[in-house]
Amino acid sequence: MERIMMAHGSGGRVSHELIQALFQKHLGNMYLDQMNDATVLPGNDNIAVTTDSFVISPLFFRGGNIGKLAVCGTVNDLAVSGAIPQFLTLALILEEGLPIRDLEEIIESVAQTADQAGVKVVCGDTKVVERGNADKIFINTTGIGYITNRLVGPKYIQPGDEILITGTIGDHGIAILSEREGLEFQTPVLSDCAPLNRLIDDFYLPGVKCMRDPTRGGVATTLNELAQQAGVSMILEEEKLPLLPSVQGACGMLGLEPLYLANEGKALVIAAAEVAEEVLSKMKEHPLGRFAAKIGRVEDGKPGLVLLDTPLGGKRIVGMLEGEHLPRIC
Repeated sequence: MERIMMAHGSGGRVSHELIQALFQKHLGNMYLDQMNDATVLPGNDNIAVTTDSFVISPLFFRGGNIGKLAVCGTVNDLAVSGAIPQFLTLALILEEGLPIRDLEEIIESVAQTADQAGVKVVCGDTKVVERGNADKIFINTTGIGYITNRLVGPKYIQPGDEILITGTIGDHGIAILSEREGLEFQTPVLSDCAPLNRLIDDFYLPGVKCMRDPTRGGVATTLNELAQQAGVSMILEEEKLPLLPSVQGACGMLGLEPLYLANEGKALVIAAAEVAEEVLSKMKEHPLGRFAAKIGRVEDGKPGLVLLDTPLGGKRIVGMLEGEHLPRIC
């Protein structure tokens, strides 16, 4: 009898197979089947809605905590979908024995990050379970925003478009791993956890085709999803991938591929070639985009194929994440 494995929560190939074989099979409809970071609902004003759950371990890490992460993750899913984030719900599952002072610190972070992003927490729920039936605190958030004139998504991607990223890759994954395993690096790695909506406001131009935040499964898995949805190939240039020296060193030491590490404050952006340089310049003017880079291009090749150009002139296939790279990362 098949059972759920940790890999089903990785955001990689196994996660996608579960979604297609079970959730879409039984729940599929014209809204769910959009399969974007947020679903656009029709009405007098187009509304975008998204939901997410957060089970990260540890709760507190360099650069944030589960409360900050919950707000950023939900705000970012709305923002990369072209929406202006407006409202959040907040549902908590608390384990008996959680210190009240920890809960208050987490809720203070929720309030501070929501204020930074310009969103309001408008309703919520709290449940408590017996000691041992959860891991301190789990959070679920739902986000609502309005779609204005930002029509973005995989269906707009075309061969010749450029692939940009707003900053360094893998910071969140290495920050969580080092915290969890007690690893010390010469330069401590901070999580990149941050709300992206103000940055997107600054760099968005007509000609921006698609945006995604590469969280679970990292840049590689996110680009595989987009290439499949758009029916195109994508080529990355290894030498142009922005990496902090500390992240690069940690990956080399631990045998990790940074393209599969989670980010919580970066956006992948597909833009038409004629506006890509201007978009990149605007990204770099914002504090969250100072390490932005152009990392690849879209080609009219085998649908769903993502390749990496290596410094030696070769190419290798970069597939979706297989298995569980690092559990409970968000």
